[in-house]
Amino acid sequence: MIRRALIVSSALLLVMGLAACNDSGSKPAGNAGAGGAAPVGVVTLKKDTYPITTILPGRAEAFQVADIRPQVNGIIREIAFKEGGEVKKGDLLYQIDDAAYRAAVEQAQAAISKAQASVPSAQSNFDRYQRLVGSGATQIEFETARTALAQANAEVEAAKAALTSAQIDLDHTKITAPFDGIIDQTAYNVGNLVAANQSTALTTIRQLDPIYISLTESSTNLLKLRDAIATGEVKGEDNNVVFRLILEDGREYNQKGKLDMSKQVVSETTGTFIIRVVFPNPDRVVLPGMYVRATVELGAETGYSLPQLSTTRDANGRLTAQFISAEGKVETRVFQNATPSNNSWLVTDGVKDGDQLIVSGLQSIVSGMPVKPVPMKINDNGVVVPADQPVAGSEQKPAAK
Repeated sequence: MIRRALIVSSALLLVMGLAACNDSGSKPAGNAGAGGAAPVGVVTLKKDTYPITTILPGRAEAFQVADIRPQVNGIIREIAFKEGGEVKKGDLLYQIDDAAYRAAVEQAQAAISKAQASVPSAQSNFDRYQRLVGSGATQIEFETARTALAQANAEVEAAKAALTSAQIDLDHTKITAPFDGIIDQTAYNVGNLVAANQSTALTTIRQLDPIYISLTESSTNLLKLRDAIATGEVKGEDNNVVFRLILEDGREYNQKGKLDMSKQVVSETTGTFIIRVVFPNPDRVVLPGMYVRATVELGAETGYSLPQLSTTRDANGRLTAQFISAEGKVETRVFQNATPSNNSWLVTDGVKDGDQLIVSGLQSIVSGMPVKPVPMKINDNGVVVPADQPVAGSEQKPAAK
């Protein structure tokens, strides 16, 4: 409301200045306008087709989060990343002292060689008793030779398994990034001793592109959203709901998001549901924890668009707006039904083509007061500007949503 008041006041001063310039230079600005009529900024309404939208509050969440922990014991010998910087999948993060693990690999390799050395002798002995069984060798001797060969081969396989285990431990001395993302500061420094699967993470990596936006809405609107999808009323790419994001500073994010319906959860206590939307985030504009608002288009309707900055609510919660009557006086109109449409309210009754809606100077007028209309328009940021000013006003502040 404060931002709205500032915008309206600024527009009123601009309108009064324009009106003063049209009068005599010696005439006081307070007497501007014929018959003492106060100047007010107006826009002329025309029926058109506008989107039906809803705005959902939400928070940004990382697409993936990984707490980095060691899988082997040892002393940190190297930290290879810059805290707060970007890392790529497979980048080295920490190097744990690997001397003992390299020795274990070499020992396992030697054990394989030792085990393999006994295999040829056992194989030869087995072959010999196999030829002599029944003609100089007993069945027991043959079975003993076969068992010895099997044991020799088993020892080779056991040594190979030990080598694989030792190699895995050696590989784990290099701690690498599991995916692309932004890395936090390190909780351990070079020279610190770490333990396998310790409870305290070394650091954390967050994937920010894409990014999740968790939105909150009532379960009633969830049913409406599903109906809109089922009937095809929702307009979006590839028949999916398309979301637009409004950032904390009021700017609209230049990427579009898509709904992830599989992640919704309805609260048993509040009757609301949490739904995740995925947004591309190549420039890391949206960060985890940010409060945002998402606008989703649920269809379109033909009617008249009343900018939100020019409307109020009465004591009964009904939408009201100020118009200029045929007699040139302020006329208050009440609208029973109004539908959100981006930064405006969409109405279908109580308005006709050519009606003049008062959009600035609202603080200094009352119903029935004579006024002088000054043509205005609403720029791309939802701000009132003179009708002859370019649409993209660079000196105005965005209107409150």
